[in-house]
Amino acid sequence: MKSVSILGSTGSIGCNTLKVIEHLGGIRVAALSAGRNIGILADQVARYRPDIVSCLDEESSENLKGTLSERQISAPRIVFGEAGNIEVAAHSDADTVVSAIVGAAGLLPTLRAIEKGKRIALANKETLVIAGELMTAAAAKHGAEILPVDSEHNAIHQCLRGERTSEVKRLILTASGGPFREWPQEKIANATREEALNHPRWKMGAKITIDSATLMNKGLEVIEAKWLFGFDGDRISVVVHPQSIVHSMVEMIDGSIITQLGVTDMKHAIQYALTFPDRRENCLAPLDLASMSRLDFEEPDTARFPCLQLAFDALAAGGTMPAVLNAANEVAVAAFLDGKIAFSRIAEIVKAMMDGHTPVAVNSIDSVLDADAQTRKRAIMLIGEAAAAG
Repeated sequence: MKSVSILGSTGSIGCNTLKVIEHLGGIRVAALSAGRNIGILADQVARYRPDIVSCLDEESSENLKGTLSERQISAPRIVFGEAGNIEVAAHSDADTVVSAIVGAAGLLPTLRAIEKGKRIALANKETLVIAGELMTAAAAKHGAEILPVDSEHNAIHQCLRGERTSEVKRLILTASGGPFREWPQEKIANATREEALNHPRWKMGAKITIDSATLMNKGLEVIEAKWLFGFDGDRISVVVHPQSIVHSMVEMIDGSIITQLGVTDMKHAIQYALTFPDRRENCLAPLDLASMSRLDFEEPDTARFPCLQLAFDALAAGGTMPAVLNAANEVAVAAFLDGKIAFSRIAEIVKAMMDGHTPVAVNSIDSVLDADAQTRKRAIMLIGEAAAAG
């Protein structure tokens, strides 16, 4: 029997992972971590009986204890914070860790799981964006396996099965285009929170949905692809595909393009990461090719969506620049969701932070964490100064 720990169990990926586990059978849930969604977490504890559960903070952990007591549910060991997430990730009984915490918070727990030699089903792209060189080196040293859960990278992983990388010309990541694909630049600049969260294809958390609206999500995936598959930015392309049926492609040197198609549901990629190298029958309806009237592909417009180009620039600059890109974006997206800045300011803040940073080599986790912390401080100050001036 496999045993799994889930970082971010109450989010979209975490909840879908538990559905996949129930479908597959024969997989034990050893540990869970979540944020403040105590109601859902309590339901998960009651159903899956993990050994350890981690909450966002001490207050959340006390709320969970109280909720479990009220429901007369036997409580597991309850921990909290970053230390708690690390304990969940490094749990000795778990051979697989699903890393689905949003943002930089997933960095250290995922690294500790890698150092334990576990299989990482990676949905937290920021881990490789911020510290890809460190993560991949640690995986090689400790015999850990990183399998992508992002649908795009999962598709590329499938396309590359049995292929020699020397025969690959480029990787092609597909993007839905988000809710503003056909909007003029002036209208995009003043998009509301509700409009930006109205994704046409995928149901995701707020942060990743905003990243999809700016195309930053695709930019982060470009950086992630570099570390997962070993291709530099000039061999990674992005194409907008609004139907989200082709999840990504690989172009070979002979002109052949290998594609992975599938229904728009993350459970497919999650199951692939849990069962690789085996394939198992899944719980999804099959893709009905006859019902598809068309598949469209477009070049992304970086004038309307500058975050995508900023990500390519960060990858080219190397070192700590991708960590700066990510930290600035997290701060800016949070400010937009809180109503503090306009939509157009997200890209402006990221660019300002990158312009003010001289990248250094990523030779330790401290160098990454320092760049992350300093960028967050500068971005928050910039937002505050603009608010005061306005």
